[in-house]
Amino acid sequence: MATTSKNSQDYGQDGLYIILISVHGLIRGKRLELGRDADTGGQTKYVLELAHALSQRPEVAQVDLLTRLIDDQQIDSDYAEPIEELGGGARIIRINAGPPAYIPKEELWDHLDAFADNTVARLQSGKRLPDLIHSHYADAGYVGSLIAHQLGIPLIHTGHSLGRVKRRRLLAAGLDADAIEQRYNMSRRIEAEEQTLASAERVITSTSQEIEVQYGLYDHYHPEQMRVVPPGTNLRQFHPPQGDEWQTGIAEVLRRFLREPEKPLILALSRPDARKNIRSLVKAYGESSELNTAANLLIIAGNRDDITDLDEGAEEVMTDLLLLIDRYDLYGKVAYPKHHSAEDVALIYRLTASSGGVFVNPALTEPFGLTLIEAAASGLPIVATEDGGPRDILSNCNNGLLIDPLDTDQIASSILSLLNDWEGWQKLSTNGLRGVREHYSWEAHAKNYIEVVRPILDKTEILIRPPQTRRPMLYHDRAIFTDLDQNLSGDADSLARLVKKLHDNRKCATFGIATGRRLDSALRLMKQLKVPEPDVLITSGGTEIHYEPDLTEDESWKRHINHLWTPGAVRRALDGLPGLELQPKSEQSQFKISYFIDPQKAPSLEEILKILHQQEQSVNVILSFGQYLDILPIRASKGLALRYFAARWNIPLEQVLAAGGSGADEDMMRGNTLAVVVGNRHDEELSQLMDIDRIYYAKDQYAGGILEALEHYNFFDKCTVPDASDC
Repeated sequence: MATTSKNSQDYGQDGLYIILISVHGLIRGKRLELGRDADTGGQTKYVLELAHALSQRPEVAQVDLLTRLIDDQQIDSDYAEPIEELGGGARIIRINAGPPAYIPKEELWDHLDAFADNTVARLQSGKRLPDLIHSHYADAGYVGSLIAHQLGIPLIHTGHSLGRVKRRRLLAAGLDADAIEQRYNMSRRIEAEEQTLASAERVITSTSQEIEVQYGLYDHYHPEQMRVVPPGTNLRQFHPPQGDEWQTGIAEVLRRFLREPEKPLILALSRPDARKNIRSLVKAYGESSELNTAANLLIIAGNRDDITDLDEGAEEVMTDLLLLIDRYDLYGKVAYPKHHSAEDVALIYRLTASSGGVFVNPALTEPFGLTLIEAAASGLPIVATEDGGPRDILSNCNNGLLIDPLDTDQIASSILSLLNDWEGWQKLSTNGLRGVREHYSWEAHAKNYIEVVRPILDKTEILIRPPQTRRPMLYHDRAIFTDLDQNLSGDADSLARLVKKLHDNRKCATFGIATGRRLDSALRLMKQLKVPEPDVLITSGGTEIHYEPDLTEDESWKRHINHLWTPGAVRRALDGLPGLELQPKSEQSQFKISYFIDPQKAPSLEEILKILHQQEQSVNVILSFGQYLDILPIRASKGLALRYFAARWNIPLEQVLAAGGSGADEDMMRGNTLAVVVGNRHDEELSQLMDIDRIYYAKDQYAGGILEALEHYNFFDKCTVPDASDC
């Protein structure tokens, strides 16, 4: 703590004085307690690294990181030190606010005004006011806004995570809206974020996708004020091979799996989460004899003692991987160690690089892609999903290939093209090392940061804010749900017009797709049709619900529909019935049994239901297009999933528009929802809906029919989104 800063207490006029604010968490210069609780995550490390990096810039005289002083016998006394010198012109200053004990961030809101007042008093008593305030997270944004307005200092903000997005994740995790509000003070947090966006001169994000998909949900959304400055990575920790990697403990663990460990490694490293899509990589590897002959596959998917002790989602992913390894007989070619330490991760990258291997990120959605940067810093060429952050990273680093994560042939051929071209491999490796230094080191981050804020300080770029009209509701108050195949295919022009209409009203209306397709199949078709990822994606006939921005699955819904579901007994009951043929495995899922049905040979729906009831099977039986028969849990269907969503998100059914065209959509359109049947409907299956008042039969087909219904119902009539003249 005795280290002298560049200018000590006298900052002088020869450099910038920057204040970073991170109110919550336990922050100190050494021995960071990362992961101690929800408040000691990546943000604490980020702001500390940022303070260090900025303090090394020649334009910067002093960086002060402001956080709350915590004097609590339950934690280390370091957090009670008013000032902690970090060296090189950076220090931590701890501000009194509220009781001295440690308080979770959700309980700090009543003390933030005191934090702001005490900070202003301290700054005004000093020799020089800061040139810039940079707030981190919503609570610091609130504080920074107050200070910036009082002292006339420009405010820069980084959200790290956003309340509107987190609320979606919490709803998906099974919490109800009232519990979220009570536990997380969510409306207060979102209002603070709106105030911060209305006050900040610049908002710094990690990716361009974050700007549009996440910040686009806010009333005070000004994309022109936002800049992408990717976070840095530690190049001392992640670096190219040194030659001794195969003498390490983790290397010995890998040898136990591999028959020919000298072959190149194909590395996948992620959580065991279905969205990470490791399944497609294993499938691509298993189906390509050329690839599984040329290289070994290394899967690092978290730590486990027993797969059956993992949570349900992780257990399903790991079980699926083992079944695929068995199906393609990949024993001796695939390593999937049970344990690795944090220190092993950098070694694993270097082991893969030293083998002449490739890093693969096949995630269905990837907002940023920190592992890609770590792999590039280790000298590894990359094959990565074309979604989100990887596009930015590969554009900057030019060290690999983008792939469609659902196209297993493309995954295999892309990996092979890198493995089979040694000169090209070396060039991509070198490109990655250079690209990381230039774009993703902390030194690069600090340089880019100064370039972003300099025009604000010089007053050469003034942000012109158009007048904003705040919407009366805090959250979306209406929703549109549509089938995928029947409604969004068939007419590209009307689809483009519908997509624009939904985008223009995204701040007040939720966009949902409800389809009988599996998640991967739905995503593949959406990509072909150029349909943007919806806010809510109901798949497999209503048995799965996923939410934007990263396809978070609603685990509460899965638990709910598991009631009385015994798929083995269902299959046995229907086995051998004439006119029924199981669809391929690709169309089956945990909660959906799908058959082809020949109505000329098969029993009627009533007879099939009678057979199932006689076997005491409580199920939903759904016929689509006269040839597809789905058996679902009794609590699952498109309509039930829609109503579950509406109830949890507090959207009145009377303000939900359901669009359909086949029998599978029928229960979405019955009841209190507004409904439209598109012109290209399957008349026979929907004929019984003709006399229902709240169902509009459109003359136009496909997406044009939905646009017709939006006008018929004057659906956006009460929408008050700015610059939306049709609302």
